[in-house]
Amino acid sequence: MSEVTASMVKELREATGLGMMECKRALVEANGDAKVAEEQLRIKSGAKANKAASRVTAEGVVNAYISPDGKIGAVVEVNCETDFVAKNDDFMAFARNIAETVSKNDPADISALSEMELVNGSSSVEETRKALVMKLGENVTIRRFERYATSTGKLSSYLHGTKIGVLLDFAGGDAELGKDLSMHIAASKPKSIDASGVNPEEIETERRIAIEKAREAGKPDTMLEKIAEGTVNKFLKEVTLLGQVFVKAEDGKQTIEQLLKSKGATVTAFQMFAVGEGIEKKVEDYAAEVAAAAAAAQN
Repeated sequence: MSEVTASMVKELREATGLGMMECKRALVEANGDAKVAEEQLRIKSGAKANKAASRVTAEGVVNAYISPDGKIGAVVEVNCETDFVAKNDDFMAFARNIAETVSKNDPADISALSEMELVNGSSSVEETRKALVMKLGENVTIRRFERYATSTGKLSSYLHGTKIGVLLDFAGGDAELGKDLSMHIAASKPKSIDASGVNPEEIETERRIAIEKAREAGKPDTMLEKIAEGTVNKFLKEVTLLGQVFVKAEDGKQTIEQLLKSKGATVTAFQMFAVGEGIEKKVEDYAAEVAAAAAAAQN
């Protein structure tokens, strides 16, 4: 049997990103053949990734990347199972590289992205993800991404820690305006730029609720439509970017629409991701579990 040296273990660890003991065992089993050991580790990491695939990944990070010329950028959400792993350096580096890979390579979807070579890596996105699953012991998933490319405008991004990320496509104004707009979006969470982007069903729901409330309050039927219209307009101001009051408005009244007009600027598109948004998290009731176990034991 070939001798497995510390340097061999170190090289395999650097190539796979896995633990030293795992690498040493793989080398011993492969009789010192580094290529065979690496292949076996990847096979095992894939098996471990598949086993973990059913576990809910509601934690993670949002990251963004914009090209040096400010013309191409991406925002991504990469998930894991616990907040502890979300703070891991390797996990966060993976998310940063995913954002850059999306920006530079323009994948059509998650499946296409998985097959691409990871920027700043030595293997594909999927191979790197599987290795990360094995190393961290948690399921890791790339949930979603958005990519913008502009020829006439410019891009801006804002990350609120690692949990909220914004990518903005705008024209006119300067970098400071782009940052202010991105921060505003992260804070105020608009649904769309203007009313045309709001789901008609949501608008109709607001109208219907307003009418029923007015009716219960004893308002005459002749006033119901006017009241409903006022309610809907208020709703649209709250959920559309242009209608919202700018979070840094000195007078507390200036809307984003007014701010843009004063700067000769326009917003073409924006995307905001919040980690775990829309994912149903499993709530553990440990007290109930203990009680059930105790009852079972008595029976």
